[in-house]
Amino acid sequence: MVLEVGLGGRFDATNIIDKPAVSVIMPISLDHQAYLGDRVELIAAEKAGIMKKGVPVVIGQQENEAAEEVLIATADRLGCPLHLYGQDYGAHEEHGRLVYQDGDGLMDLPLPALPGRHQYANAAAAISAVKAAGFAIDERAVETAMRNVFWPARLQRLTEGDLVTAAPEGSEIWLDGGHNPGAGEVIAEALAGFEERDPRPLYLIIGMINTKDPFGFFEHFAGLTNYVYCAPIKGTEAFIDPVALASSAADAGLSAEPVSSIGEALAAICLRVRADQPAPRILIGGSLYFAGNALFENGTPPL
Repeated sequence: MVLEVGLGGRFDATNIIDKPAVSVIMPISLDHQAYLGDRVELIAAEKAGIMKKGVPVVIGQQENEAAEEVLIATADRLGCPLHLYGQDYGAHEEHGRLVYQDGDGLMDLPLPALPGRHQYANAAAAISAVKAAGFAIDERAVETAMRNVFWPARLQRLTEGDLVTAAPEGSEIWLDGGHNPGAGEVIAEALAGFEERDPRPLYLIIGMINTKDPFGFFEHFAGLTNYVYCAPIKGTEAFIDPVALASSAADAGLSAEPVSSIGEALAAICLRVRADQPAPRILIGGSLYFAGNALFENGTPPL
């Protein structure tokens, strides 16, 4: 069983499991600062609370050196066998394939079905975690996993449904629930890669919860997106008002305006698209709650 921490780690309910097979800590960036601290190393200390004495721990790719140092020090203190990305295991693309490497050797694998280069490191951490937990794993099983992995609202391509019909004909629509600065960075990087291969005007339709850092999310899209539409999130009162959200986007150097719904944003994009331009690329995102709204409105909720 994979048991995901709800918030932080040190005080999370998942600590009722006192002897997991392995603990896994993925990249850490600023999020939930009101609960976890306003510096990445403080958040790392909270995340490190899932480590258990003597239990193997897999540390995913960390961009922040201070966060990584906190995680390594905690693992050392608890005597946890450590599997550190970039030191004990890793992965990179080579000739359109994913090469995974650790102390046991290499695996030559298909690229993960989930888009974005950040998924290479995520896939590597998953493989390392299964191995660190002591489970038998063969390369054929990993190949199957890479080809078949699917995660709703993680750069999910919407190819049919009501929202697709409402968008300009030929639009490329992506859905991602990433909501913090780190997520904004990897989503923007992935979209920049799409732009290199297939240039299109990029529009964002964003809704965010009021505990998030909208400026930190939006700043990564500067120079990449044509326009941002900021919408409310249905089913919760905890969303950032679209007017305030559009102001944060403007502070990050983006052209933005508030709208009442995803549908209104799509209608506005239809009016903006010129006949002499390629069909647009549209990202709907900023919150998993908002992504849920989108899948429901599209008529394609996860099964």
